[in-house]
Formats: sequence, C-alpha cells, structure tokens
Amino acid sequence: MGTIIKTTDTEETISEKNLPSAEWCDGYDYMERASAQGWTPLALWGKEGYDFGAWPYVIGFVRVVRDGARRLYGFGLYVEGDLTTDYYRSWDACNEAISRQAFWYWNAGQSDGPQDLAPTFETMQADYKVPSTY
Repeated sequence: MGTIIKTTDTEETISEKNLPSAEWCDGYDYMERASAQGWTPLALWGKEGYDFGAWPYVIGFVRVVRDGARRLYGFGLYVEGDLTTDYYRSWDACNEAISRQAFWYWNAGQSDGPQDLAPTFETMQADYKVPSTY
C-alpha cells in the first residue's frame, strides 16, 4: 500500500493512501478491496454518463479526504492489476485528469463514449469533462 508524498497539481507534501494492492484479485474483487479502503469506483463520466474504463479490466477510482481544513482529491486507476494513484489539491485539476483519461479511453475505443467526440482533448465538449449526473 504505500503513501503518496506530493500532490500532482501543487506538489505539496502529503501523506495519504495509494490504492491498495491488487495482488490475488480480479477487477471485481479489486473494487471491493478498494471500496473497503475508502475508494469509490468510477463507473460513468460526462454529463450524460458515458462509460469510464472497461470493467473489470480498467477501473477508475475517486476519493475525497480532509487534510486539516482543506480537501484532497484522489484519482486512482486499475488497469489489469497495474495501479496508479494521484492526489490533487483542487477539484478542477482532479476533474481534468479524470477527463483526460476518459478521453483517452473513448478515443481509443476502449470505452463506450460519446459518438461526437472531438479529435483532441483540448477541443472536447465541456459536457464530456464533468462528472456524470446519472
């Protein structure tokens, strides 16, 4: 498990949990393990609710924790047992990281995304760069 030592956006030193080990788990078992450690699986992204990732092989996770009087926003990614974890001081920075990852999977055809996806992340419609309302 390990600890994060810097936020991705502000490079502040922090001490928060990474996603837990994926050893001896498939993706669905891993969702239970991560949920027990305070991580929420991310099923949908974009205002209309498009798939984020491709369960059980690609699963995004989010976590919001308090660091004193301030918040930290965690974004983790499970890809067939490989794990990454990043924390952000600002929701906007975390939101952008999630949106960029969603765009990549949609653009690569690895997730069911919007049919009218822009050719680049920078030109992607704003409605696809927000949490789902579903």
